[in-house]
Amino acid sequence: MQIPSSRKKSLFLDRDGVINVEKDYLHRIQDFEFIDGIFELCQAASEAGYALIIVTNQSGIARGYYTERQFQHLMTWVLAEFARRGLTITDYFYCPHHPTKGTGHYRVDCDCRKPGPQMLLDAAQKYDLDLSQSILVGDKRTDLQAGHAAGIGTKVLVGTGHAVSPEDQQAADMYAETLTALKTLLFPESPGSH
Repeated sequence: MQIPSSRKKSLFLDRDGVINVEKDYLHRIQDFEFIDGIFELCQAASEAGYALIIVTNQSGIARGYYTERQFQHLMTWVLAEFARRGLTITDYFYCPHHPTKGTGHYRVDCDCRKPGPQMLLDAAQKYDLDLSQSILVGDKRTDLQAGHAAGIGTKVLVGTGHAVSPEDQQAADMYAETLTALKTLLFPESPGSH
């Protein structure tokens, strides 16, 4: 018999291509567009007891396209938009590095840049999360690889961002074309899924 873990579980969300429409090196509020279904998916996850955590590679910082302060300003606004809808984003983790395109101290081959698992592991340590009971939603193979390396229980790929190949779909535990379809797959019992 499995003893249920007293640790919390999380719905980990990639940002660009999952929460918002993928735009190269997005860093301004006026360019930010939420993808249809993201708030409903997060609502269902929240009601099912999942903490909501964002994990995002931000090589635009490494490349000098925008600063960490500009990124954090945008994320403060993003979290406020969720809060306006009654949703709490527990935290966000980001990687500002790039192994080859980075400038100065951002040019580093790190473990936090996905496919590295460090952002997920850091979140698990900070919030005492059970990664085996957690879900990761991404739009790229590197998201799945990070989830696999961290021991995430359910690794989901969505077709809302980057182009997804059949091989990418096979690498995922679950694939959904839209966030609305994903909500129905993950949380069939939640209100509004019928």
